[in-house]
Amino acid sequence: MSTASPAATAKHRQVFEVVRGRIQSGAYKPGDRIPSEANLIVEFGVSRPTVARALHELERRGLVSRRRGAGTYVSKSEVGGKHFGLLIPGLGKTEIFEPICGEIARLAQQDGHSLLWGATHLPDAAAGSSGDSTDEGAIALEICERFVRDRVGGVFFAPLEILPGQEQVNFRIVELLDAAKIPIVLIDRDYLPYPGRSEHDLVGMNSRRVGYTITAHMFDAGCKRLMFLYRPGSTAATKARSVGFAEAFIVRKLHFEAEFIQECDPEDRPTVEHLLATQKPEGIVCGNDSIAAQLLQTLDACGVKVPADLLIGGVDDLKYAAFLRVPLTTVRQPFAAIGDTAYHTMLDRIERPTAAPRHIMLAGQLVVRESTRRP
Repeated sequence: MSTASPAATAKHRQVFEVVRGRIQSGAYKPGDRIPSEANLIVEFGVSRPTVARALHELERRGLVSRRRGAGTYVSKSEVGGKHFGLLIPGLGKTEIFEPICGEIARLAQQDGHSLLWGATHLPDAAAGSSGDSTDEGAIALEICERFVRDRVGGVFFAPLEILPGQEQVNFRIVELLDAAKIPIVLIDRDYLPYPGRSEHDLVGMNSRRVGYTITAHMFDAGCKRLMFLYRPGSTAATKARSVGFAEAFIVRKLHFEAEFIQECDPEDRPTVEHLLATQKPEGIVCGNDSIAAQLLQTLDACGVKVPADLLIGGVDDLKYAAFLRVPLTTVRQPFAAIGDTAYHTMLDRIERPTAAPRHIMLAGQLVVRESTRRP
């Protein structure tokens, strides 16, 4: 099978960018017929396959429509013409999804599409003194219903986690969108419990591989007894990390027990103290950086020194990970790449609605800091 050369790829991109620029500037207006393939070949001095690739990409992004025997026309709808919904829990409250959504927004704007942002968390004042987290699920459902009423072209959805009744809310959201025939691209995790896999596209980091990577690093750092810690109600992605944790033992032919994986609130000092006393770990792999940061505070209260007494590792590489009292070793999420891949997966899903669902898992990057460096 032949592959395109870098020069051919650059030429295809040049044709695409110039024609798109003319559409977005108004030089080619909605309903206008753009120059024929033969004219574009002469104008850009490229081959017919190169022009065909550029036109296919323009059509895939909703900027033009191609009519057999009649030519290629600028879409009569507003340039790009598509409205996408973002249904992301904790948007504006956590660092994980902001760069992902920012990349989706950048690409959508570049292609003339628009985004409807849906934040599911309540401001502190609105949440009231009760702090009833079930409100977040109700808000998510309201946002979903609004997207259905507005007939958005697709929804980027990160299933809710660590909420009472989260599974029912997630299932209901998917049910509503499916009934309205609105494409869904799941971000970061599936809504089915691990290892279940839904019939929807999913884009995220390879969580199982990440769990293996951070665990293998801690073995290499000298730990012989390790424990994996995650919160109750954690996502399928976090459960996949625990499987990667177990896999690291198996690959090294080390003794493994199910008790090495513990579900625990990292701020619950009595439970943490009990686990330290019974498990006697030399290192703890945390399901994410947030758990690791809270665990560090609890360990301080218990008089346990990191990394002298215990090594700690996390996942995500949130901004504060490098600025904790003990800078945290973690695995960095490829946020921009996830956003880029999710956006193009949505375009592909719209173009090919009956194609098999895709599970696209990207690699993370190990970032070693003081929390796994013994004095």
